[in-house]
Amino acid sequence: MAGAPRVQPEPILVMLHGLGANRDVWAGWRTVLEARWPGRWVAPDLPGHGSEAWLPRYSFGGIAARVADLIDADRPVVVLGHSMGGVIGLALASGWFGVRVDAVVGLGIKVAWTEEELTRVRGIAERPVGWFDARDEAAARYLRVSGLTDLATEDSPTASTGVSQVDGRWRLAQDPRTFGVGAPDMASLLAAARGSVVLARGERDPMVSHEQLSGLEPNAITLPDLGHNAHVEDPEAVAELLEPYAR
Repeated sequence: MAGAPRVQPEPILVMLHGLGANRDVWAGWRTVLEARWPGRWVAPDLPGHGSEAWLPRYSFGGIAARVADLIDADRPVVVLGHSMGGVIGLALASGWFGVRVDAVVGLGIKVAWTEEELTRVRGIAERPVGWFDARDEAAARYLRVSGLTDLATEDSPTASTGVSQVDGRWRLAQDPRTFGVGAPDMASLLAAARGSVVLARGERDPMVSHEQLSGLEPNAITLPDLGHNAHVEDPEAVAELLEPYAR
């Protein structure tokens, strides 16, 4: 007698923030997650951000390995990654880190870099930690660095997670050296991805154009009237990109 067919486990949604942000950038997603991914999502801080420890060095592969340790290897994964988080999602999709990724939605990934831009971010990575006398000053700086100045307040959850107090002074929770990850090799990452890949951007995102994305993925999506942090501006619009994978 044949055994009962094996029931495939439902996928876990892994939400990865961008460079300079933290897990609480997804705070506005709670209603969406409860309706479409109830009990099946995780939104960690990436190394060197928020509550996560600072590392001696940062690379896309090294960060992906840390994230993989947080994921149940026996369940399929869908990754929604913003900016650098999207690059980490593509690295995970290679299968090199022992995680089965069924799909990656990469939102707002900067795919084209000039030498001037790379020199600038290397310079940021080499700067000493900046200190502030007041929390509000540090929170305002966090919002600027993460591109959230017009989208979140200084007392928002993401701003609170984005700053730390040490010996009476304040600094960003982010390790400046995280800026040293450099430019991703998108062609190689896309070639290595084993699952489905969706590349998307906001129409008003100055960091990546539709032409740049469609040169890598012909079915790239541009979301109307949204910017680089489209996931903060309109969670519902970005969540629609995940619908084919929600089960």
